[in-house]
Order: sequence, then structure tokens, then C-alpha cells
Amino acid sequence: MNKGTLSAIAIAIIIIILLASYAFYANHNSKLAVRATTTTSLYATGLLDYLAEKFQEEHPEASIQFIPVGSGEALRRAEGGDACFVLVHAPSLEAQYISKGVLEYHHIFAYNYFVIVGPSSDPAGVGKAENLTDAMRRIYRAGEEGKALFISRGDKSGTNVKELQLWQMAGLDPKGRPWYIVSGQGMGETLVTAYEKQAYTLSDIGTYLKFKKDGRIPGLEILYGNDTALINIYSAYLVTSCQGDERSIAKEFIDFITSDTGQSLIANYGVEKYGQPLFYPAKGELERALPSVEGACRAGLKIGVVGSGYAAVDRDIRVRYSISGFLEHPPSLPPS
Repeated sequence: MNKGTLSAIAIAIIIIILLASYAFYANHNSKLAVRATTTTSLYATGLLDYLAEKFQEEHPEASIQFIPVGSGEALRRAEGGDACFVLVHAPSLEAQYISKGVLEYHHIFAYNYFVIVGPSSDPAGVGKAENLTDAMRRIYRAGEEGKALFISRGDKSGTNVKELQLWQMAGLDPKGRPWYIVSGQGMGETLVTAYEKQAYTLSDIGTYLKFKKDGRIPGLEILYGNDTALINIYSAYLVTSCQGDERSIAKEFIDFITSDTGQSLIANYGVEKYGQPLFYPAKGELERALPSVEGACRAGLKIGVVGSGYAAVDRDIRVRYSISGFLEHPPSLPPS
């Protein structure tokens, strides 16, 4: 056997050894990627990355990958098989996908509140509003008078769905008005646009606090938030079509964020930096309220809010109003 042949054999052996080593290494060090579609407010605040980091300390074999979009888009992508679980905050939209068999294993894991924010000059006088309906009507009137702008996300997110409900409750339709601007963006970008244009918008309190603390919206203030109708509930679901190891990890992640450990992490997230939690855990009073909520929804009850001047008229609002009476940290109701 000549030297050339021996060299070729040696090279072949080395390549085989390298490939085997790589396969062994990849087999023992690769992580199982599990995707979740999620509302932007949970992602923009940093809460999800924080929870995933803690989860992966116990599950080093897993990699949780978040796709932050509006709740409507998160649900649509889940139906298309792009995710194994979803984290959303639009109960009326969620109900549609539950009825279609897309979602299962429902767990409420956190809540906070929506707030109406706007320029400190408050040209619409939202800060003087007697109730939520009055606040929306003040914005509409100021817009028609050329004194104010309103930025809508317009993306079928949970926040956008809530905003449209508020206009409906006030008996108003701002679509197409020159002062009503659709951003088509996530919550953070919409807040920045509202600041730049000195406009009003609806935001979840968590994203607002983060962007305010980070100095990105210095002139934007909370002008109305004193109403339990503005409760913002976050739910987790498994996607029915997701199976195998990915499903197991997704289920474990949902179990983790609803466990005592996960709920404690949620309760304390942001307190040190922002002076208050960005989210409240669902475990406790909210958890005990759920049977009453489900019963009210099945019965089709319209549950009013004392002093607010209107009654809930759809499932989403009924759920939010029902639960708000049981919360550990509800804001006070507006005066009657």
C-alpha cells in the first residue's frame, strides 16, 4: 500500500472521528426549542425573558423562544401551528379560538390595569373625567375641536380590542376621524408615537412604567386609571396541535409560571426598579373568583359597574368586571 493510499485512509478516519464527535456533542448539548406567541406588553417589559431564564435554570434542556405580536396575531399564528403555547390578554378573542378547538389547558397567570395616558397639558381634560365614559367622550370632543390626537394600535391586540370596547361603551366611533391615528405597532412603539405627537392612547400599566422609567416618554402622563373596568388579564394556553416533547416543555412552563415560585417571581418583578410591580400574580383572590366568573358568563349576565354609567355587554367585559370585584389590588371606583 503506497503512501498516498495510507494518507487518504488516515484523513478519512480523522473525518469520521470528527463527525462522530460533533454528532455526540450536538446530541448532548443541543436544546429543545419551544416557541410561544405572546402579546407585546408581556415581552416589552422583560417579564417573559426573566421567567424563561428562571425556568431554564431547572430545565437546561429547553429553550423558550417568544414571538411578540398583538394578541390577535398571536392567536392567529397559534392556529397556523407557529407556536406550542400562547400568552395573551384578549378574553373575547381567546373564546373564539377555544370554541374552534385551537386552544386548551387555560391558566390565568397575571393581571394589571390599562391606563389612559396623554400629554401633561391634558387638552381634553381627561384628568378631570368623572368616569371612564366621560374620559372617552372628552377625548372625542377635543379631537373634533382640533385640540387633541389619539393613537390607536389598530392591530387587533388585547389593548386594541379593549380600546374599541371603550369607544363603543361611550357610544362613539372615532374611525376615520383625522385626529384618530392608527399606529399598527406594538405597545412600546405606540407609546413613543403618542409622546412624539403629544397625543392620548390606551396602554397597559406595565409597558408604560418601563418606558417612562427608561426616559423614552418623559412628557406622557397617566391621566385616567381609576376604574376596575380597566383590569387587564393575562392567560396562558397550550396549542392543541402541538405534541411530543415540545408540548411537554410548554405545559411545564405554564405550570411553572402558575406555581407558587412563578407567581412570586411575577409579584416581585419590577418592584425594585419601578417602585411597584408591573404585574400582579393571579394566585389568590383572583383564582378563587373564577368559578363565579365562569357561571356569570354561562348565564349571559350583564354585570354593571357602580358609578360608571354603563353595563357590560360582551363576554370580555363581563369577565373583566366580574373578576375585578375579587382582586387583591383593585383601584378605587370612580365617584357615582
